[in-house]
Amino acid sequence: MEWNEKILGEINYGKEIVQKEEKEKLAKKVASFAKNGEVIGFGSGSTSFLTAIEIGKRVAQENLKIVAIPTSYEIKRLCAKLCIPTASLLEKRPDWCFDGTDEIDENGWLIKGRGAAMFKEKLNIKASTKTYILADKSKVVQTLGTKCPVPVEVYPNAICLVTEELKKIGATKIDLRLAVKKDGPVITENGNVILDVFFSSIDATLEQKIKSITGVLESGLFIGYHIESIME
Repeated sequence: MEWNEKILGEINYGKEIVQKEEKEKLAKKVASFAKNGEVIGFGSGSTSFLTAIEIGKRVAQENLKIVAIPTSYEIKRLCAKLCIPTASLLEKRPDWCFDGTDEIDENGWLIKGRGAAMFKEKLNIKASTKTYILADKSKVVQTLGTKCPVPVEVYPNAICLVTEELKKIGATKIDLRLAVKKDGPVITENGNVILDVFFSSIDATLEQKIKSITGVLESGLFIGYHIESIME
């Protein structure tokens, strides 16, 4: 028995995956793109989780040789369980990457970050020459921000300042994201907190306006990125 088998546990997302059948079809399609020798950026969230599993099947069944650059501890742990070697952006640059989304509009603009991993997700997307965004029909919206707030990752001591600055650029509702199985707020892998923010409107300038606020590390707005949508 491998020494890490017990602590890593079963391959389980930890909660029910909605639209699972559609997401599994998307996962299988993107997993089929992987080729020997490639470095692939692995996104976070349920669709990325299922895609990693499908790639893991190819690693086991076809002896596929790839290296993953994971965007969260959750996905890095899954890669360990699936015997997929991992690296960081300090060591390798991804040939391509994949990720899910929380919302996508007709312009290809995205809201991501319910898993609080949007900072590393943006790093992978920026470093890759091609990005596949996997979206089931529940993620497609006419107007961005109608279903989901925009997550904003903030240095903890700056939340009061950032809150005031967000209001100046159109924030209508701001909530500190609270943890489910611990007291207090969600703490990101970067040691920060998440503000979930609704805006009166979202235009092409909003992502940069949020990013320019002192105390903000990153937001979950992805506007104008070179992506290819894979939809079911």
